[in-house]
Amino acid sequence: MTAVVEGFGGQIVGPQDAEYDAASRTVLVSGSPAYVFRPASVDDVRKAVRYAVESGLPLAVRGGGHAFPGFGTNDGGVVIELSGLAGIEVVDKDKHVVRIGGGATWGQVAAALAPYNLAISSGDTRSVGVGGLTLSGGMGWKVRKYGLALDSLVAVELVTAAGDVVRASAEENTDLFWAVRGGGGNFGIVTAFEFAAHPTTDIHFGKLVFPAAEIAEVLPRWAEYLRTAPAELTSIAAFANPFLGGPEAPLEIQVAYDGDDPELAAQAIDPLRDLGTLLADDVALTPYAEVLVDGAVPPPGIQLVTRSAFVDKDSVPEVLRILAAAGTSQGAPIIAVRSLGGAVAQVADDATAYAHRQAELMFATTTIGPPPVIEATRPAREQLWETLRPHVNGAYANFLSDDDVTDVYPAATYERLAEIKRKHDPDNVFSGNHNVRPA
Repeated sequence: MTAVVEGFGGQIVGPQDAEYDAASRTVLVSGSPAYVFRPASVDDVRKAVRYAVESGLPLAVRGGGHAFPGFGTNDGGVVIELSGLAGIEVVDKDKHVVRIGGGATWGQVAAALAPYNLAISSGDTRSVGVGGLTLSGGMGWKVRKYGLALDSLVAVELVTAAGDVVRASAEENTDLFWAVRGGGGNFGIVTAFEFAAHPTTDIHFGKLVFPAAEIAEVLPRWAEYLRTAPAELTSIAAFANPFLGGPEAPLEIQVAYDGDDPELAAQAIDPLRDLGTLLADDVALTPYAEVLVDGAVPPPGIQLVTRSAFVDKDSVPEVLRILAAAGTSQGAPIIAVRSLGGAVAQVADDATAYAHRQAELMFATTTIGPPPVIEATRPAREQLWETLRPHVNGAYANFLSDDDVTDVYPAATYERLAEIKRKHDPDNVFSGNHNVRPA
């Protein structure tokens, strides 16, 4: 079907093609686009954007396809799937600058950089796309040491709504560079990222498991310790996993110590081991590329509903009390609490479009099941969030099932993004995201 766009060098998949069913859906959401474009070059991306604009068709862009609201597909429109632009190259060995195609996944990046003993602070799932995760933040196992994925960005190559190719960095198109670091896919299609990677070693990684009966006591102690723990230590506390017993599931504290020195790792992790009755401990020295997990693909008919918020220091005790009570009650959602601080908080709030720099924690609640289960648990979810509302702020776009941007951006950040949107995408061509409308 390449005849749809003259000179398009990649593949175009339509409803009559055998590949359409797979090409039309994301990891979590089914769609029925008119065409799925799979560009083989940046010029192909330009042609696909111009085709969508000239045809008046809605446009979706897909990197890894993990967005909870299903941003990587649509109904009746054009999908540009970037998997053909996944090259990874170390372009400056002295400064560890790595150029990564907009369709690459974090698993591909970690594997490609491992022979160089380099890494980029990214997410925690192999199949998640570099683009989607980076443009809205990027919290992973090195977040407290090296910050968000977007904090390592030095430049992007981007195709605009007009079909032009521009470069944005601290020296060029500086407004655009500010906006793409947190503003999501609102400003164009990033066909290449340039990151400053960092030297890495194997890391101490694994989980510590505590009884469900001790969650209310262990959780606040965990948060208090992380407040003064070495920046090399990043941790996630997860509980109420329905596959491990739901409200009776144990508390799993995942830890990543960014370093291969066993003595320093023990000094950092041992205080967590002493928080309660330790049921299991599988922390071990692990190559960084191997700590990323495979992303789960839910069976047909199974939905995921997730919601997130940030917690400032003063609200930590009350929020953790509410979450502990909810997690040990019937019908609890899965609850995961991520430690922040460290390098994330050392960047000014207005330095990037990701503005939640001073939050100590980010947590998310997730409900998994068929539509009747999702609907039946809705009142309990809404009540939980109503209880949390006075004590939390914001939302992390990468853990948000709806497309409402109300909580994602503080008012001043949104206003600045809207002005930049008006300049670079006045017709809101790139609306298939947590959408910032042109001012």
